[in-house]
Amino acid sequence: MEDYNISSKPGKIITKTVWILSLVSLFTDIASEMLYPVMPIYLKSIGFSIVLIGVLEGFAEAIAGLSKGYFGKLSDNSGKRLPFVQWGYLLSALSKPMMAIWAFPFWIFSAKTVDRLGKGIRTGARDAMLSDETKLETKGAVFGFHRSMDTLGAAIGPLLALGFLYFYPGNYKMLFYFAFIPGIIAIGFTFLLKDKNPVPKASRINTSFFNFVSYWKKSPPQYRKLVLGLLLFTLFNSSDVFLLLKLKENGLSDMATIGTYIFYNVVYALFAYPLGIIADRLGLKNIFIGGLILFAIVYIGMAFNTNLYLFFALFFLYGVYAAATEGISKAWISNITDKRDTATAIGTFAGFQSICTMIASSVAGVLWFNFGSMATFITTAIITCVVVVYLSALKTAAA
Repeated sequence: MEDYNISSKPGKIITKTVWILSLVSLFTDIASEMLYPVMPIYLKSIGFSIVLIGVLEGFAEAIAGLSKGYFGKLSDNSGKRLPFVQWGYLLSALSKPMMAIWAFPFWIFSAKTVDRLGKGIRTGARDAMLSDETKLETKGAVFGFHRSMDTLGAAIGPLLALGFLYFYPGNYKMLFYFAFIPGIIAIGFTFLLKDKNPVPKASRINTSFFNFVSYWKKSPPQYRKLVLGLLLFTLFNSSDVFLLLKLKENGLSDMATIGTYIFYNVVYALFAYPLGIIADRLGLKNIFIGGLILFAIVYIGMAFNTNLYLFFALFFLYGVYAAATEGISKAWISNITDKRDTATAIGTFAGFQSICTMIASSVAGVLWFNFGSMATFITTAIITCVVVVYLSALKTAAA
């Protein structure tokens, strides 16, 4: 039986590099998730409508996704990973205090753009570094462990926010400054990393912003088939902000809403690593599809439920869904593409995904505004069932 003990020794699953990258993500998510559950509350308090919140979330994710593709390709071409990781985390850290400086919508959009641009710069290179630390049969475990640590930060962050708001209720601007501290700690950890066995430089280094799209044409057929299914799901999977707004719509207080979000992230963190290990043994595809089924159940429940206690059960299932899909989808993609193109493959998927996410969040806001929350959640659940059928019939290697 494979040894899944955590160690930095060769041959072990969780190496020193995986540990450091996971700690970087932990502290970055502490910073980000201190703000995420209060963001819709803060935005509404400064005059953002539900439609504008949807547009902001979609626009921000579009920036992140499109830049993931560009910088992923740039990382593969340059043969380097670490500079992209360091600069990406630095920009995200700087964006936190920016949000508090001015409440004008254009400035909020700018600060959010800096944050998402940072994510775009680092993601492809970071995931490629993680992939380089694995073997084919351990991808799920490594990506699952990273997601688990990342999401642990997503649970700690809102807890810190709750404590802060308990002593300083309604002082959202100061919370943005406070979130800068764990962001700086995360950047410090990146200086413990180094590029090991850098990939060979490409013969042509020049990379246009949309040059990553060309990868789609030369990518393996099974990659394109898989990504098409994932993108269809993304096209109707709006931001989690709408789940939080659903809680508010049903009368939960700000503290209860944040508490529910913390609960979701604790479940996510607890299940991500074990499900990654299970996926390596039972198949990445099987666990991923199981996660999508849970997602559909959650959204159907969100559409019809009015029981406050049942919302906790739905968020439990939502946490398991996230654990079964987020890291595993990247592991699945990295398994069916060339190692030299890992950052580009993940970045290309993220680039197209961002366009779909922008549409999904914007459409969700419009649907909610015109037809109510039920229309938003039912539509997403139906499309998810279609994707489950499609992926079930899909045959790919290393799945």
